[in-house]
Amino acid sequence: MQKRKAVWPWVLVGVVAVGGAGWWMFHEDVAQLRQATPAAVPPADSAATAAIPPPATPAPAAVPTYPLDAAADPALPALADSDADSWQALNGVFPADALALLLREQLIQRVVVHLDNLTQPSLPASAMALRPLPGSLQVEQGSTGGEQLAAGNAARYAPFVAAFSQADAAAIAAAYRRFYPLAQQAYREIGHPQGHFNGRVVAVIDHLLQTPEPARPLAVEADGKGRYRFVDPALQSLSVGQKALLRMDAAQQQAVKQQLRALRAAITQR
Repeated sequence: MQKRKAVWPWVLVGVVAVGGAGWWMFHEDVAQLRQATPAAVPPADSAATAAIPPPATPAPAAVPTYPLDAAADPALPALADSDADSWQALNGVFPADALALLLREQLIQRVVVHLDNLTQPSLPASAMALRPLPGSLQVEQGSTGGEQLAAGNAARYAPFVAAFSQADAAAIAAAYRRFYPLAQQAYREIGHPQGHFNGRVVAVIDHLLQTPEPARPLAVEADGKGRYRFVDPALQSLSVGQKALLRMDAAQQQAVKQQLRALRAAITQR
């Protein structure tokens, strides 16, 4: 695993299932995420620089942190030893077959990293918390001659969407709260030393809820490298998480969004 080590579950299992399964199904680019690096600036003359007042820098907008009041459970294992307990908790909320895609080693860490990357344009394989979804993407000829996502493609998502959307949001939130100290630790260890993981979860949920809802079917095209892309550049430019929602059918997308709203309310106490 790399700097954004893989890490974690609960509210996230659903969110990860949305983003991760969609990534595998569409075979998106797995190039590593690039960190923006500022260009080198040549040193300026110190005397001239001193005479020029620095430009006013606007204060950064406050980012809601949504602190979570979750008292540490004395029975909670250490993060490094949490796989068995976290897996057991998930089995108490979701059916076993719905968890078949999850990688069990470093479970909490993997889900944290996976979720943290869902707003990016692509998801590196090193950040995945899921195994490949069974089957392959289904396309069909559209009325205009081009290819489009086949109506039957939604069947691949059906068991996972059903497990997520039909789960008890309160039970998911309760498990999330219990393991939250470990998720928070994992989040800070991957490069957010002052971050609040709950705030990041809420931000990702809000991002997914903003996914557009265009009319189906959606036109796709082969890119010549064995992958399919949305023909509409506005859709193709969306994040990996939002494109995963678009690969579902309209009813599935609505069901996932409804559950995401319920989970958001549960973890923000709003």
